[in-house]
Amino acid sequence: MELHNLKRRVSLYKEILENTVVYRQVWKDHLRDFIIQQLSGIVKAVELNAGIVGRAEMENLEAIALSLGDGKSGLAEQVGASRIKRPLIKNNGSLVYQQLFNGKVLVIIQLPFIEGYGEPHPPKQIGIYRPEELTTPFIIRHVEEFVKAITEWEDYDDDEPASDQRIGFKLNFNKKEQ
Repeated sequence: MELHNLKRRVSLYKEILENTVVYRQVWKDHLRDFIIQQLSGIVKAVELNAGIVGRAEMENLEAIALSLGDGKSGLAEQVGASRIKRPLIKNNGSLVYQQLFNGKVLVIIQLPFIEGYGEPHPPKQIGIYRPEELTTPFIIRHVEEFVKAITEWEDYDDDEPASDQRIGFKLNFNKKEQ
């Protein structure tokens, strides 16, 4: 009976289970604090008005969010026939580092949204990382991507359609003009 392939798969499975235990411990021992320290330093260095929020309702499923907070959107809803207006609250967006069930870290961007004005966009996934992959340059790149995404959301218009939405003869058949 040939069990070589099965033995290899079982070995890989056991290695993955061991990695989960190690990754969870790394998060507790220093990764969580390292991410908070890096985000705090970046926020201070670039003078971004943001806060760092930790969420730990479930052990080994913790999250850290670089949050731009909530506030008035500038939009208001009229309440009934009265002159009373209720301001719509705007969530300004977040960059989230979420510990996954296997100890790896999911990094997502939650775009801004205004309550009662359309549906919030689903989170934009940046990537899933093993703890050793989350270095200072990666965290800086994540913050850059976050600021770019929220800036695009705030500056929404249709002046320049996304490259995948452009149509036209010259775009499809790019011939040199003589």
